[in-house]
Amino acid sequence: MAKYFDVHPENPQPRSIGQVADAVRSGALIAYPTDSCYALGCRLGSRDGMDRIRSIRHLDDRHHFTLMCRDFAQLGQFVRVDNDVFRAIKASTPGSYTFILPATREVPRTLQHPKKKTVGVRIPDHVVTQALLAELGEPLLSSTLLLPDEEEPMTQGWEIKDRLDHAVDAVVDSGDCGTEPTTVVDFSGGEAEIVRRGAGDTSRFE
Repeated sequence: MAKYFDVHPENPQPRSIGQVADAVRSGALIAYPTDSCYALGCRLGSRDGMDRIRSIRHLDDRHHFTLMCRDFAQLGQFVRVDNDVFRAIKASTPGSYTFILPATREVPRTLQHPKKKTVGVRIPDHVVTQALLAELGEPLLSSTLLLPDEEEPMTQGWEIKDRLDHAVDAVVDSGDCGTEPTTVVDFSGGEAEIVRRGAGDTSRFE
């Protein structure tokens, strides 16, 4: 049965955030809100967490997982970014964008795209997510909480608790969050390629 954390959306309780971070460090799979929609998250390098996310979402090994990063400095540890790409990403973060970039050696091989050696990264514009990332001190390995055969991501914490009670270990609820997944931009080829149009404005990449 998943633990349920009711967290204030503007002033998240440090005790609750600390408990969620401790659970992640211990190997928990969590459902948590972001500025685009709910996501599934676990500790970076957790093979069990990755397998559970794939199982819940019915994903294959070509799926790009996302590293949810606190800031640009942390993001830069896990992906290679040249100057032009740096400026484009810097101007768009924090925000509802996921960027696909070449992975550094800090990224476990199991997390990288098997052929491209890339990984998705993003910096969320969400108070609760930022508080959790600050407490955790490392990125959250994440994937949009979009269930198989459903067109819309899940958006209500209580509903996630009800439906995924035995599939996840904790649910963080801070009220309404976004309902649209991020815009995904692939920079791995050097130029911006819009892979998915979502919550983020795509005009700056076209």
